[in-house]
Amino acid sequence: MSIGISDEQAELADSLRKWAASLSPLAAVRAAEGDVSASFADVWAAADEMGIAAIAVPESAGGGGGSLLDQAVALEACAHELVPGGLLGATIGSLLTGRPGRYGVQVHPGGVVWDGGALAADPDRLLLLDDGGTVTPEPGLDLGSRHARLAGGAAGAAGSAGAADERRRLLAVTLAAAEASGVTRWCLETAVDYAKVREQFGQKIGAFQAIKHLCAQMLETAESVTAAAWDAAGAATLHDSDDSADSDADAQWAFAVDVAQATCFDGAVEVAKACIQVLGGIGFTYEHDAHLYLRRALSLRALVGSADAAAERLTAAAVTGTRRRVDVDLEGRDEAIRPGVRTTSEQIAGLPAAEQRAALVDAGYLTPHWPAPYGLGADPATQLVIDQELGRAGVVRPDLVIAGWAVPTILAHGTDAQRERFVRPSLLGELTWCQLFSEPGSGSDLASLRTRAVRVDGGWSLTGQKVWTSVAERADWGICLARTDADAPQHKGITYFLVDMRSPGIEVRPLREITGEALFNEVFLDDVLVPDDCVVAEPGDGWKLARTTLANERVAMASARLTKSVERAVELAATRDLGPVARTDVGHQVALATVCGLLGVRTTLRALGGHGPGAESSVAKLLGVRSRQESSELVVTLQGDDLALLGPLGKESDDPLAADVWEQLNTRCLSIAGGTTQILRNVAGERILGLPR
Repeated sequence: MSIGISDEQAELADSLRKWAASLSPLAAVRAAEGDVSASFADVWAAADEMGIAAIAVPESAGGGGGSLLDQAVALEACAHELVPGGLLGATIGSLLTGRPGRYGVQVHPGGVVWDGGALAADPDRLLLLDDGGTVTPEPGLDLGSRHARLAGGAAGAAGSAGAADERRRLLAVTLAAAEASGVTRWCLETAVDYAKVREQFGQKIGAFQAIKHLCAQMLETAESVTAAAWDAAGAATLHDSDDSADSDADAQWAFAVDVAQATCFDGAVEVAKACIQVLGGIGFTYEHDAHLYLRRALSLRALVGSADAAAERLTAAAVTGTRRRVDVDLEGRDEAIRPGVRTTSEQIAGLPAAEQRAALVDAGYLTPHWPAPYGLGADPATQLVIDQELGRAGVVRPDLVIAGWAVPTILAHGTDAQRERFVRPSLLGELTWCQLFSEPGSGSDLASLRTRAVRVDGGWSLTGQKVWTSVAERADWGICLARTDADAPQHKGITYFLVDMRSPGIEVRPLREITGEALFNEVFLDDVLVPDDCVVAEPGDGWKLARTTLANERVAMASARLTKSVERAVELAATRDLGPVARTDVGHQVALATVCGLLGVRTTLRALGGHGPGAESSVAKLLGVRSRQESSELVVTLQGDDLALLGPLGKESDDPLAADVWEQLNTRCLSIAGGTTQILRNVAGERILGLPR
C-alpha cells in the first residue's frame, strides 16, 4: 500500500496517480532527452494549476492548507508516474518560504542541483547566489529532472544559518523519501505484473520459486521504504503542528528522517534493480521505462547523502536515549469507554497478584477480542484502550502460549461441551497446551503428515510421531492433527483432535537444541485412545481448522521500540570505543528494528480504520526475523575475541557475553519455526502479490 493510510489520503493518492498518468509524463521525459535546459512546460503548467508543490502551504499564503503527510502522499503518487521537472525542489522551496513556488534548487557537495525552469526566475525561493557565480546547465542521471553546476560563486539558502540549514535537510530527506516510495511501488507492481503473464518453459515465470522469492523480497523492501517515508512525514507533521517546537519534537523528526535516509534510498535502488532482473532482457532495453525509474532512484540516493552517515547519527541518538515514539490517535473514539476501562484496570491492579488473572478473565480483559462470555467481542479501538489502561495500571497479561491457538479453534468450531470444558480453565492457566502438528517428514508441508487415527469403539486410536513440540513435557492437553482417511486427498483426510497428554501410549522425549538446552520435544503416540468428544468439528475438517483464526482478530498496541539485541548493541556502542564501521552497523540495526515497529503501527492504524491486515502485517514477520537474527549476531561480533573466554551459555547467564551468544544461537530457529522464511515468501508471493502457484 502507499504512504497514506486514511481513506482520504488513499483517495488523494489514487486521484493524483490518475491525474499524473494523464499528462503522459514518460513521453515528455523521452521527448526532452538531450535537452539540458528542458523545462517540461506543459507538465509544469498542469502541476501549477493543481498546486501540487504547495499542498502543505497554508491557505492564507495561497497553498492547499494540508499537512506535510498529505504533501508526501502527493509526491509519492507523482513519483509513481515519474512526473518530470522540479516538483521535489519546488515543494522544498515552497515549504521553506511558506508560499507557493514553481522552481526549486537544492544544494549538495558538488554544487547546485537545479530542478525545473530558469534558476534566476525566483532565486530567493530556496537559494541565493552570491559573488557573481556562473550557473551551467548539465545533463543528469535522472532524465526526468534538470541540473546545473555553480562555479565561481557562493550559494546559501535564503536566510539560512544553523537551524534553518537543518530544517532544509530534514525537509529534503522527508520529501525525497516519499518520491523513493513512489518509485519503489511502480517497480514492484511492474515486476509482479510481468511475472504473472510472461511464460517460459511452458508456465508463467511467477510460478518459479526464484522469481516468487525475488518479488517477495521486493515487497519486503517496498513496505519498509513506505513505512519509513510515512513516519518521516508524520513526524514532520507533528513537529510543525507543535507551536512550541520543543527539542523533543526536533529529536523525533530527526530520528525518523535518519531512519528514512538509512532505509528508503538504498531500498528504492535495490527494488528498481530487481525489477529489471524480473523483466529480463526487455528490462535492459532503453525502450522500457524501468531504467528511467532506476535512474530516479539512483539520483535521489545521490542527492540525500549517505545512508551510513544517517546510521551513525542514529547510533549517536540511541546512545543518548532517543527512541522513536509513534502515538496512535483514536480520534475521540476512546472518550466514552476510557473512564470505565480505567476504573476496571485500576481495580484489577489493586488485587493481590495471585487474583489478577481471574479478574482479567472475568472482565473479559485477558482476551477482549474473543466473543462473550470469554471476551468482549471488542472492536480495535476498545482493544487498544484496554491495552493502554492495563499498561498504565501496571497490569501484565499472562501469555496464553499455545492456548492462544487452541482455544480460538474450540470457540469457533467446538461443541458447547468442549467450550465449557476447555476455554475458561485455559484462560485461568489451569490447563497448559502443546501443539502436535509437525512431524519428522512433515514440517512446512504439514498436509503430508503420517500420524494415523483409526476408528475404534468409543473414539479413535492415534499412532505416529510428532516433533518440535514445545512444553510437551508439562502440557495437560495437545491439539493434534492426524490422518483419518488415507484415500482422501492430502488436505481432505485430516482430523483435528484434542489429546490428553497423560493418556497411556504417549512418550515425550526432549530434544537438545544448538544452545544446549531442551525446549523442544519429540512425542510418540502408540495406540493412544482419543474419545469421540475430543474431536473438533467433523472428521476430515482438520486442515481447515488448523488455519482457523477468529474473525475479530487481536489488535495490539504496536510501537517502534527497539528489540532486546538492538538495545544491547546500543549499550555496547555507549560503553565501548567502537570504530565508525561498527557504529554504522549498529545504526542500521536501529533503523531496521524501528521499521519493523512502524509496520506494526501501520497495521494497527489500518485496523482502526476498519480495514483488514495489509501487506505490512505479513512482511513484519519476515523483517522481524531478519532484525532479530542480524542484531543478535552483531552484538556478538562487536565483542571480538572475548569469545575465547566464554562462560556457560544460558539466556539468563551471569556472563553477559554467554547470554549474548545464547541469543544469537537461539534466534536461528526464528527463520524455521512457524513456517520457514522460504515458505512464507512463497505465501507472500501467492496470497499478497497474486503470483501463480
